[in-house]
Amino acid sequence: MEDRWIAIIRLISLLATLAALSGCDRLSPSADPTPEPTVPAVIQRVEGEVVAEASMQPARWADLRAPSDGSSEVIEVPVQEGDFVSEGTLLIRFDGTDTELVIHQAKAALAIAEARLMEVKAGASPEEIAVTEARLKAAEASIAQAEALRSQLSSGQVQAEVAEARSAEISARLESMQAATKHQQTMTCFDIEVDGKSQSVCPLLGPTEEDARQAMEVAHVGLDAAEAQLVATQQRTWAEIREAEARIRAAAAQRDALQARLEAQKAGSQEERIAVFEADVARAKATLAKTEAALQHMTVRAPFDGVVAELNVNVGDTVTPGAVVVVIATLDRMQARTNDLTELDVVRVETGQTASVTLDALPDQPLAGRVVRVDRQSEDYRGDVTYPVVIELSDPPPELRWGMTGLVEIAVE
Repeated sequence: MEDRWIAIIRLISLLATLAALSGCDRLSPSADPTPEPTVPAVIQRVEGEVVAEASMQPARWADLRAPSDGSSEVIEVPVQEGDFVSEGTLLIRFDGTDTELVIHQAKAALAIAEARLMEVKAGASPEEIAVTEARLKAAEASIAQAEALRSQLSSGQVQAEVAEARSAEISARLESMQAATKHQQTMTCFDIEVDGKSQSVCPLLGPTEEDARQAMEVAHVGLDAAEAQLVATQQRTWAEIREAEARIRAAAAQRDALQARLEAQKAGSQEERIAVFEADVARAKATLAKTEAALQHMTVRAPFDGVVAELNVNVGDTVTPGAVVVVIATLDRMQARTNDLTELDVVRVETGQTASVTLDALPDQPLAGRVVRVDRQSEDYRGDVTYPVVIELSDPPPELRWGMTGLVEIAVE
Protein backbone atom coordinates (compact mmCIF):
# COMPACT_ATOMS: atom_id res chain seq x y z
CA MET A 1 0.00 0.00 0.00
CA GLU A 2 2.83 2.38 0.86
CA ASP A 3 4.56 1.68 -2.47
CA ARG A 4 1.32 2.47 -4.28
CA TRP A 5 1.01 5.90 -2.69
CA ILE A 6 4.66 6.64 -3.48
CA ALA A 7 4.01 5.83 -7.18
CA ILE A 8 0.95 8.09 -7.27
CA ILE A 9 2.92 10.99 -5.76
CA ARG A 10 5.70 10.55 -8.35
CA LEU A 11 3.16 10.52 -11.17
CA ILE A 12 1.56 13.76 -9.97
CA SER A 13 4.98 15.42 -9.69
CA LEU A 14 5.89 14.34 -13.23
CA LEU A 15 2.64 15.73 -14.65
CA ALA A 16 3.20 19.08 -12.87
CA THR A 17 6.71 19.34 -14.30
CA LEU A 18 5.46 18.67 -17.85
CA ALA A 19 2.74 21.29 -17.46
CA ALA A 20 5.24 23.91 -16.29
CA LEU A 21 7.56 23.21 -19.20
CA SER A 22 4.66 23.49 -21.65
CA GLY A 23 3.66 26.91 -20.23
CA CYS A 24 7.21 28.22 -20.55
CA ASP A 25 7.27 27.30 -24.23
CA ARG A 26 4.10 29.26 -24.88
CA LEU A 27 5.46 32.36 -23.10
CA SER A 28 8.92 32.25 -24.68
CA PRO A 29 9.73 35.19 -27.03
CA SER A 30 11.27 32.73 -29.49
CA ALA A 31 7.94 31.01 -29.96
CA ASP A 32 6.09 31.58 -33.24
CA PRO A 33 2.41 31.59 -32.36
CA THR A 34 -0.08 31.17 -35.15
CA PRO A 35 -1.89 34.53 -35.73
CA GLU A 36 -5.59 34.58 -35.26
CA PRO A 37 -7.54 35.24 -38.44
CA THR A 38 -8.75 38.84 -38.85
CA VAL A 39 -12.44 39.26 -39.57
CA PRO A 40 -12.96 41.96 -42.19
CA ALA A 41 -15.22 44.87 -41.26
CA VAL A 42 -18.63 44.67 -42.81
CA ILE A 43 -20.45 47.85 -43.86
CA GLN A 44 -23.98 47.61 -42.56
CA ARG A 45 -26.67 49.01 -44.81
CA VAL A 46 -30.35 49.11 -44.11
CA GLU A 47 -32.38 47.57 -46.89
CA GLY A 48 -34.64 50.13 -48.55
CA GLU A 49 -33.05 53.14 -46.84
CA VAL A 50 -29.99 55.40 -47.23
CA VAL A 51 -28.82 57.49 -44.29
CA ALA A 52 -26.42 60.44 -44.50
CA GLU A 53 -25.35 63.53 -42.61
CA ALA A 54 -26.72 66.81 -43.96
CA SER A 55 -26.79 70.54 -43.38
CA MET A 56 -29.41 73.16 -44.19
CA GLN A 57 -28.82 75.68 -46.93
CA PRO A 58 -30.96 78.12 -48.94
CA ALA A 59 -32.44 76.92 -52.19
CA ARG A 60 -30.54 79.75 -53.84
CA TRP A 61 -27.91 82.24 -52.77
CA ALA A 62 -25.35 84.52 -54.37
CA ASP A 63 -22.09 86.17 -53.29
CA LEU A 64 -22.15 89.65 -54.84
CA ARG A 65 -18.77 91.30 -55.34
CA ALA A 66 -17.25 94.74 -55.75
CA PRO A 67 -16.08 95.94 -59.19
CA SER A 68 -12.87 94.21 -60.30
CA ASP A 69 -11.32 97.23 -62.04
CA GLY A 70 -9.89 99.12 -59.07
CA SER A 71 -10.81 99.94 -55.48
CA SER A 72 -14.19 101.63 -55.01
CA GLU A 73 -15.67 103.83 -52.30
CA VAL A 74 -19.14 102.94 -51.04
CA ILE A 75 -21.46 105.96 -51.20
CA GLU A 76 -24.88 104.36 -50.60
CA VAL A 77 -26.13 101.28 -48.73
CA PRO A 78 -29.95 101.50 -48.59
CA VAL A 79 -30.46 98.02 -47.07
CA GLN A 80 -29.62 96.20 -43.85
CA GLU A 81 -28.96 92.59 -42.96
CA GLY A 82 -32.24 90.71 -42.70
CA ASP A 83 -34.09 92.90 -45.21
CA PHE A 84 -36.19 91.14 -47.84
CA VAL A 85 -35.42 92.54 -51.28
CA SER A 86 -36.94 92.02 -54.71
CA GLU A 87 -35.02 91.28 -57.87
CA GLY A 88 -33.34 94.45 -59.14
CA THR A 89 -33.37 96.26 -55.77
CA LEU A 90 -30.36 98.53 -55.23
CA LEU A 91 -28.13 97.08 -52.52
CA ILE A 92 -24.87 99.04 -52.79
CA ARG A 93 -23.73 102.01 -54.86
CA PHE A 94 -20.06 102.78 -55.42
CA ASP A 95 -18.58 106.15 -56.32
CA GLY A 96 -18.75 106.33 -60.10
CA THR A 97 -17.50 109.91 -60.53
CA ASP A 98 -14.40 108.89 -62.45
CA THR A 99 -16.37 106.49 -64.63
CA GLU A 100 -19.01 109.15 -65.34
CA LEU A 101 -16.25 111.53 -66.42
CA VAL A 102 -14.89 108.88 -68.80
CA ILE A 103 -18.40 108.37 -70.20
CA HIS A 104 -18.78 112.11 -70.69
CA GLN A 105 -15.49 112.17 -72.58
CA ALA A 106 -16.50 109.12 -74.63
CA LYS A 107 -19.80 110.78 -75.61
CA ALA A 108 -17.96 113.93 -76.59
CA ALA A 109 -15.53 111.89 -78.69
CA LEU A 110 -18.43 110.11 -80.40
CA ALA A 111 -20.16 113.41 -81.12
CA ILE A 112 -16.97 114.75 -82.65
CA ALA A 113 -16.53 111.65 -84.81
CA GLU A 114 -20.16 111.72 -85.97
CA ALA A 115 -19.95 115.44 -86.73
CA ARG A 116 -16.85 114.94 -88.81
CA LEU A 117 -18.40 112.06 -90.70
CA MET A 118 -21.62 113.97 -91.35
CA GLU A 119 -19.83 117.04 -92.61
CA VAL A 120 -17.46 115.03 -94.79
CA LYS A 121 -20.39 113.23 -96.41
CA ALA A 122 -22.57 116.30 -96.89
CA GLY A 123 -20.11 119.04 -97.60
CA ALA A 124 -20.93 122.60 -96.54
CA SER A 125 -21.83 125.96 -98.08
CA PRO A 126 -20.02 129.21 -97.18
CA GLU A 127 -23.04 130.27 -95.12
CA GLU A 128 -22.93 127.03 -93.10
CA ILE A 129 -19.22 127.46 -92.54
CA ALA A 130 -19.85 131.00 -91.25
CA VAL A 131 -22.53 129.76 -88.83
CA THR A 132 -20.19 127.07 -87.49
CA GLU A 133 -17.43 129.63 -87.00
CA ALA A 134 -19.79 131.88 -85.03
CA ARG A 135 -20.92 129.01 -82.85
CA LEU A 136 -17.31 128.03 -82.27
CA LYS A 137 -16.49 131.52 -81.03
CA ALA A 138 -19.51 131.40 -78.70
CA ALA A 139 -18.34 128.08 -77.28
CA GLU A 140 -14.86 129.49 -76.67
CA ALA A 141 -16.43 132.46 -74.89
CA SER A 142 -18.44 130.08 -72.67
CA ILE A 143 -15.23 128.28 -71.73
CA ALA A 144 -13.59 131.57 -70.80
CA GLN A 145 -16.57 132.58 -68.64
CA ALA A 146 -16.65 129.22 -66.84
CA GLU A 147 -12.90 129.34 -66.23
CA ALA A 148 -13.21 132.85 -64.84
CA LEU A 149 -15.94 131.70 -62.47
CA ARG A 150 -13.80 128.80 -61.31
CA SER A 151 -10.87 131.14 -60.73
CA GLN A 152 -13.10 133.45 -58.72
CA LEU A 153 -14.33 130.58 -56.59
CA SER A 154 -10.75 129.49 -56.00
CA SER A 155 -9.61 133.02 -55.21
CA GLY A 156 -8.54 134.40 -51.88
CA GLN A 157 -11.99 135.82 -51.14
CA VAL A 158 -13.71 132.44 -51.19
CA GLN A 159 -10.86 130.82 -49.30
CA ALA A 160 -11.09 133.63 -46.76
CA GLU A 161 -14.75 132.76 -46.16
CA VAL A 162 -13.79 129.17 -45.46
CA ALA A 163 -10.90 130.28 -43.24
CA GLU A 164 -13.18 132.65 -41.33
CA ALA A 165 -15.71 129.86 -40.75
CA ARG A 166 -12.93 127.53 -39.61
CA SER A 167 -11.54 130.19 -37.26
CA ALA A 168 -15.00 130.72 -35.77
CA GLU A 169 -15.35 126.97 -35.26
CA ILE A 170 -11.97 126.81 -33.49
CA SER A 171 -12.89 129.74 -31.24
CA ALA A 172 -16.24 128.16 -30.39
CA ARG A 173 -14.52 124.87 -29.60
CA LEU A 174 -12.05 126.60 -27.29
CA GLU A 175 -14.85 128.49 -25.56
CA SER A 176 -16.78 125.25 -25.11
CA MET A 177 -13.74 123.54 -23.56
CA GLN A 178 -13.14 126.47 -21.20
CA ALA A 179 -16.78 126.51 -20.13
CA ALA A 180 -16.67 122.78 -19.47
CA THR A 181 -13.50 123.20 -17.38
CA LYS A 182 -15.06 126.01 -15.33
CA HIS A 183 -18.14 123.94 -14.69
CA GLN A 184 -16.00 121.01 -13.61
CA GLN A 185 -14.22 123.29 -11.13
CA THR A 186 -17.53 124.23 -9.54
CA MET A 187 -18.12 120.55 -8.83
CA THR A 188 -14.94 120.27 -6.74
CA CYS A 189 -15.43 119.31 -3.09
CA PHE A 190 -13.02 119.27 -0.12
CA ASP A 191 -12.86 117.17 3.03
CA ILE A 192 -12.42 119.19 6.26
CA GLU A 193 -12.56 118.35 9.93
CA VAL A 194 -15.11 120.05 12.13
CA ASP A 195 -15.17 119.19 15.83
CA GLY A 196 -13.04 116.17 15.10
CA LYS A 197 -15.37 114.90 12.36
CA SER A 198 -14.59 114.79 8.63
CA GLN A 199 -17.05 116.59 6.41
CA SER A 200 -17.22 117.13 2.64
CA VAL A 201 -17.61 120.77 1.59
CA CYS A 202 -18.46 121.86 -1.98
CA PRO A 203 -18.11 125.65 -1.81
CA LEU A 204 -19.13 126.39 -5.42
CA LEU A 205 -22.27 124.26 -5.62
CA GLY A 206 -25.46 126.19 -5.93
CA PRO A 207 -25.84 129.40 -7.96
CA THR A 208 -22.21 129.42 -9.08
CA GLU A 209 -22.41 125.87 -10.42
CA GLU A 210 -25.76 126.59 -12.10
CA ASP A 211 -24.34 129.67 -13.84
CA ALA A 212 -21.33 127.65 -14.98
CA ARG A 213 -23.56 124.86 -16.29
CA GLN A 214 -25.70 127.36 -18.23
CA ALA A 215 -22.58 128.96 -19.70
CA MET A 216 -21.31 125.51 -20.72
CA GLU A 217 -24.58 124.64 -22.45
CA VAL A 218 -24.58 127.98 -24.29
CA ALA A 219 -20.98 127.31 -25.40
CA HIS A 220 -21.96 123.85 -26.65
CA VAL A 221 -24.79 125.35 -28.71
CA GLY A 222 -22.39 127.90 -30.14
CA LEU A 223 -19.95 125.16 -31.07
CA ASP A 224 -22.66 123.20 -32.88
CA ALA A 225 -23.63 126.29 -34.83
CA ALA A 226 -20.02 127.07 -35.74
CA GLU A 227 -19.42 123.51 -36.93
CA ALA A 228 -22.59 123.59 -39.05
CA GLN A 229 -21.57 126.93 -40.56
CA LEU A 230 -18.11 125.58 -41.46
CA VAL A 231 -19.56 122.49 -43.15
CA ALA A 232 -22.11 124.57 -45.04
CA THR A 233 -19.44 127.01 -46.26
CA GLN A 234 -17.15 124.22 -47.41
CA GLN A 235 -19.93 122.31 -49.15
CA ARG A 236 -21.23 125.42 -50.89
CA THR A 237 -17.76 126.29 -52.13
CA TRP A 238 -17.01 122.76 -53.31
CA ALA A 239 -20.38 122.47 -55.06
CA GLU A 240 -19.88 125.77 -56.88
CA ILE A 241 -16.38 124.80 -57.98
CA ARG A 242 -17.56 121.43 -59.27
CA GLU A 243 -20.43 123.08 -61.13
CA ALA A 244 -18.00 125.48 -62.78
CA GLU A 245 -15.73 122.61 -63.78
CA ALA A 246 -18.72 120.78 -65.27
CA ARG A 247 -19.55 123.88 -67.31
CA ILE A 248 -15.97 124.03 -68.55
CA ARG A 249 -16.06 120.38 -69.63
CA ALA A 250 -19.40 120.81 -71.41
CA ALA A 251 -18.27 123.96 -73.20
CA ALA A 252 -14.98 122.34 -74.17
CA ALA A 253 -16.81 119.32 -75.62
CA GLN A 254 -19.05 121.63 -77.63
CA ARG A 255 -16.05 123.60 -78.83
CA ASP A 256 -14.22 120.44 -79.92
CA ALA A 257 -17.30 119.19 -81.79
CA LEU A 258 -17.71 122.52 -83.57
CA GLN A 259 -14.03 122.66 -84.39
CA ALA A 260 -14.25 119.19 -85.90
CA ARG A 261 -17.33 120.18 -87.87
CA LEU A 262 -15.64 123.29 -89.18
CA GLU A 263 -12.61 121.32 -90.29
CA ALA A 264 -14.82 118.79 -92.04
CA GLN A 265 -16.85 121.54 -93.73
CA LYS A 266 -13.73 123.16 -95.11
CA ALA A 267 -12.14 119.90 -96.20
CA GLY A 268 -14.94 118.82 -98.53
CA SER A 269 -16.07 115.26 -99.33
CA GLN A 270 -13.56 112.51 -100.18
CA GLU A 271 -14.06 108.76 -100.23
CA GLU A 272 -10.87 108.08 -98.30
CA ARG A 273 -11.76 110.60 -95.62
CA ILE A 274 -15.25 109.15 -95.27
CA ALA A 275 -13.80 105.70 -94.59
CA VAL A 276 -11.46 107.15 -91.96
CA PHE A 277 -14.24 109.00 -90.17
CA GLU A 278 -16.54 105.98 -90.28
CA ALA A 279 -13.82 104.00 -88.52
CA ASP A 280 -13.51 106.79 -85.94
CA VAL A 281 -17.25 106.63 -85.27
CA ALA A 282 -17.12 102.85 -84.81
CA ARG A 283 -14.23 103.12 -82.33
CA ALA A 284 -15.97 105.91 -80.42
CA LYS A 285 -19.15 103.84 -80.13
CA ALA A 286 -17.20 100.83 -78.84
CA THR A 287 -15.41 102.96 -76.25
CA LEU A 288 -18.70 104.49 -75.08
CA ALA A 289 -20.34 101.08 -74.76
CA LYS A 290 -17.40 99.81 -72.71
CA THR A 291 -17.45 102.76 -70.32
CA GLU A 292 -21.24 102.58 -69.91
CA ALA A 293 -20.91 98.89 -69.05
CA ALA A 294 -18.29 99.82 -66.45
CA LEU A 295 -20.73 102.29 -64.90
CA GLN A 296 -23.29 99.51 -64.50
CA HIS A 297 -20.78 97.76 -62.23
CA MET A 298 -20.83 100.76 -59.89
CA THR A 299 -24.10 99.46 -58.47
CA VAL A 300 -24.91 96.10 -56.89
CA ARG A 301 -28.51 94.95 -57.28
CA ALA A 302 -30.39 91.89 -56.08
CA PRO A 303 -30.23 89.17 -58.77
CA PHE A 304 -33.39 87.53 -57.42
CA ASP A 305 -35.98 87.86 -54.63
CA GLY A 306 -34.34 87.03 -51.31
CA VAL A 307 -33.01 88.17 -47.95
CA VAL A 308 -29.83 90.16 -47.27
CA ALA A 309 -28.05 87.38 -45.38
CA GLU A 310 -24.69 89.15 -45.05
CA LEU A 311 -23.65 92.78 -45.52
CA ASN A 312 -19.92 93.46 -45.38
CA VAL A 313 -19.64 97.20 -46.12
CA ASN A 314 -20.80 100.58 -44.83
CA VAL A 315 -20.97 104.01 -46.43
CA GLY A 316 -17.49 105.45 -46.71
CA ASP A 317 -15.69 102.09 -46.93
CA THR A 318 -13.14 101.56 -49.69
CA VAL A 319 -13.53 98.02 -51.02
CA THR A 320 -10.82 95.95 -52.66
CA PRO A 321 -11.59 94.71 -56.19
CA GLY A 322 -13.63 91.53 -56.34
CA ALA A 323 -14.35 91.39 -52.59
CA VAL A 324 -17.69 89.91 -51.48
CA VAL A 325 -19.78 92.86 -50.33
CA VAL A 326 -23.21 91.28 -49.83
CA VAL A 327 -24.79 87.83 -49.78
CA ILE A 328 -28.39 87.34 -50.96
CA ALA A 329 -30.19 84.10 -50.08
CA THR A 330 -33.67 82.62 -50.15
CA LEU A 331 -33.79 82.04 -46.40
CA ASP A 332 -37.53 81.37 -46.67
CA ARG A 333 -36.83 78.34 -48.89
CA MET A 334 -34.35 76.08 -47.12
CA GLN A 335 -33.08 72.71 -48.36
CA ALA A 336 -31.07 69.87 -46.87
CA ARG A 337 -27.78 68.96 -48.59
CA THR A 338 -25.96 65.75 -47.73
CA ASN A 339 -22.30 65.84 -46.73
CA ASP A 340 -21.11 62.20 -46.56
CA LEU A 341 -23.25 60.21 -48.99
CA THR A 342 -20.69 57.83 -50.50
CA GLU A 343 -20.45 56.44 -54.01
CA LEU A 344 -21.67 53.06 -52.68
CA ASP A 345 -25.00 54.58 -51.62
CA VAL A 346 -25.58 57.32 -54.19
CA VAL A 347 -26.26 54.76 -56.92
CA ARG A 348 -29.49 53.89 -55.07
CA VAL A 349 -30.70 57.48 -54.86
CA GLU A 350 -32.88 59.12 -57.51
CA THR A 351 -34.78 62.37 -57.80
CA GLY A 352 -38.34 62.15 -56.58
CA GLN A 353 -37.63 59.70 -53.74
CA THR A 354 -39.13 60.59 -50.38
CA ALA A 355 -36.92 61.49 -47.46
CA SER A 356 -37.05 62.39 -43.79
CA VAL A 357 -34.74 65.01 -42.25
CA THR A 358 -34.04 65.04 -38.50
CA LEU A 359 -32.09 68.09 -37.35
CA ASP A 360 -29.90 68.14 -34.25
CA ALA A 361 -31.68 71.33 -33.17
CA LEU A 362 -35.16 69.79 -33.66
CA PRO A 363 -34.73 66.09 -32.78
CA ASP A 364 -38.42 65.54 -32.05
CA GLN A 365 -39.63 67.16 -35.28
CA PRO A 366 -38.74 65.05 -38.36
CA LEU A 367 -39.21 66.96 -41.59
CA ALA A 368 -40.65 65.33 -44.70
CA GLY A 369 -39.18 66.02 -48.13
CA ARG A 370 -38.12 64.60 -51.45
CA VAL A 371 -34.92 64.36 -53.46
CA VAL A 372 -34.73 67.17 -56.04
CA ARG A 373 -31.09 66.89 -57.13
CA VAL A 374 -28.35 64.28 -57.19
CA ASP A 375 -24.98 65.80 -58.11
CA ARG A 376 -22.93 63.96 -60.70
CA GLN A 377 -19.67 65.58 -59.63
CA SER A 378 -18.01 64.01 -56.61
CA GLU A 379 -16.59 65.83 -53.60
CA ASP A 380 -13.94 64.83 -51.09
CA TYR A 381 -15.31 64.57 -47.56
CA ARG A 382 -12.76 63.48 -44.93
CA GLY A 383 -11.01 61.31 -47.48
CA ASP A 384 -14.16 59.68 -48.86
CA VAL A 385 -15.63 60.11 -52.33
CA THR A 386 -19.08 61.60 -51.76
CA TYR A 387 -21.92 62.91 -53.91
CA PRO A 388 -24.14 65.72 -52.59
CA VAL A 389 -27.89 65.13 -52.69
CA VAL A 390 -30.40 67.97 -52.18
CA ILE A 391 -33.66 67.41 -50.31
CA GLU A 392 -36.57 69.83 -50.73
CA LEU A 393 -38.70 70.06 -47.57
CA SER A 394 -42.46 69.82 -47.85
CA ASP A 395 -43.37 72.04 -44.89
CA PRO A 396 -40.24 73.71 -43.45
CA PRO A 397 -40.74 75.24 -39.98
CA PRO A 398 -39.76 78.86 -39.32
CA GLU A 399 -37.05 77.71 -36.87
CA LEU A 400 -34.79 76.55 -39.72
CA ARG A 401 -31.43 78.30 -39.97
CA TRP A 402 -28.71 78.22 -42.58
CA GLY A 403 -26.05 75.73 -41.48
CA MET A 404 -28.13 73.55 -39.13
CA THR A 405 -27.04 69.92 -39.21
CA GLY A 406 -28.79 66.57 -38.90
CA LEU A 407 -29.50 63.24 -40.58
CA VAL A 408 -31.31 62.45 -43.81
CA GLU A 409 -33.08 59.14 -44.36
CA ILE A 410 -33.91 58.50 -48.01
CA ALA A 411 -36.36 55.75 -48.94
CA VAL A 412 -34.81 53.75 -51.78
CA GLU A 413 -35.89 50.57 -53.57
